[in-house]
Amino acid sequence: MCIRDRRSFERAPHGGDEVNEQVVEHGGERLTARRVTCERWLEQPSRGTGERADGAATIRLVTSANPWLERAVLAYAHQGGAWESPSSTLFAIDRALAAGATAIELDVHATVDGELVVCHDATVDRTTNAEGAISSFTLAELRQLDNAFWFIPGADVTPGRPAGDYPYRGRAPHEREFGIATVREILERYPGVFLNFDIKQTAPVVEPYEAALASLLAEFGRVDGVIVASFLDPATEAFAQVAPDVATSAGTLATAEFWRAVNEGGPLPQLRASALQVPEHFGDIVVVDEKFVTAAHGAGLAVHVWTINDAESMGRLCDLGVDGIISDVPSVLAGVLAERGRNWRPGGSPGAEGLG
Repeated sequence: MCIRDRRSFERAPHGGDEVNEQVVEHGGERLTARRVTCERWLEQPSRGTGERADGAATIRLVTSANPWLERAVLAYAHQGGAWESPSSTLFAIDRALAAGATAIELDVHATVDGELVVCHDATVDRTTNAEGAISSFTLAELRQLDNAFWFIPGADVTPGRPAGDYPYRGRAPHEREFGIATVREILERYPGVFLNFDIKQTAPVVEPYEAALASLLAEFGRVDGVIVASFLDPATEAFAQVAPDVATSAGTLATAEFWRAVNEGGPLPQLRASALQVPEHFGDIVVVDEKFVTAAHGAGLAVHVWTINDAESMGRLCDLGVDGIISDVPSVLAGVLAERGRNWRPGGSPGAEGLG
């Protein structure tokens, strides 16, 4: 997070997600480049109440019920489990759920003809056999692409290997499970699954699609069990205006302000969000610790942590009391939570069956 002039995990403030992710070595650590700034929110006056006389942040107890605090610990499959199956595909989601995931995290984009699809990146370059911005394709054109083209287990993508090393290459477009899925397909196929939809772009970079996402969720009656996120505060704010009954996580600026209040003293901001979705660390800065989790829970906010791919960190976060862990390896996450008796399932308790 930001501390004065230090780097931030904030993403682009002007309608696009500026974090570039590339995995270029099979089985290796994710290589990420984060080009961000933090001056805007640091100059903003703090919002809300709760400052003690000594300037330290206080915990504002919230009496209104937040069901996302009761759903702990949610095992989120990031991009459907992008190190175990092709990113954001129906095939990946099916496998993640079979492995014990209890929630699915997906990124939403809009096509040039206004259809909503799920894909991590704003372009199809990294995962498919084509190039170009999703916003420049029609849905019919996207349906011809192979979204498993560069996948080998152990990384999001592994370019440059012999064709025979890619286990699912060529199965799309004939098998829809390996193509780029639509939000409508996700809602039809997984009616009882907890879903996290991340709005990755908004105006002025693209035609905004917050209202379109809200309309689809309303069509399928998905109010409870869905949380909408974005690193772009204007996107979550716009979505909340048209879908006030659907939970949202705080945008980057709001989350940064909350973290700063907890760690540097000052009033905790009053957030309309249901959750804070954050990394455990950002560089040498600890984002998620006992103080942060306690403050979030005292303010009525769930804490979901991304993107955690090693069992040790999963266990540590579980012991800290976080409410959700987002991982590229859902089978590992489900195993860690099961060992601790914390694999929450719909029904209200760890290991419970049935839909809430």
